Amino acid sequence: MSLLEQNTSPIETSAPGEELTKGSSHIIWASVIAGVLVTIAIAIYVIAGQKPPAATGEVTRAVAHLMHRETTGLDAAGAPMPKEEFDQVLLFTHIKLHNQSKNPLFLRQIMANVTMPDGIHTAYAATPGDYERLFTAYPELAFLHAKPIALDDTIPAGEWLEGDFVSAFRMTRADWEARKDVDYSVSFRYQPDLKLTPTIQIPEQ
Repeated sequence: MSLLEQNTSPIETSAPGEELTKGSSHIIWASVIAGVLVTIAIAIYVIAGQKPPAATGEVTRAVAHLMHRETTGLDAAGAPMPKEEFDQVLLFTHIKLHNQSKNPLFLRQIMANVTMPDGIHTAYAATPGDYERLFTAYPELAFLHAKPIALDDTIPAGEWLEGDFVSAFRMTRADWEARKDVDYSVSFRYQPDLKLTPTIQIPEQ
């Protein structure tokens, strides 16, 4: 056999280190997939462990009444004192609260929050007694009267509680019209506060 007829070894077509690179890429992809699966598993665990809020609610009506007030010029004992004039916004609100937990909820208080350019102004809801006294003092507001909500009531599991309340803010019409937002904070015993933002317009009457 001549030298020309001798079989030669196949020519290596792979560059040095290419096989090692191919093997490494498979390992990298496997690590990425494993990481994604772990992330998904953690997310499912966290979501499954989260409990829905104990209470939900909505604001079904809100009306602003602007007043200019002047004090009587007498103190509590009937002695003369300087009169004071000021502007006030009375915010009348109807609220519905739902206890979607398996235990009773104990209502503590409700606050109305008005976001102004200088910050948040907060006013507590008047008690049912003060609510009724307001309409006695200002009978012209009778068209806004409704059943007041009891601020210390208990909402049984699965039940609803609704009613009206009024919150008073010392501000002018210009201040009120410059507001950026209005929302409400509902406070329960032993539970986080519930924040409600009206999805309705707040007319002036």
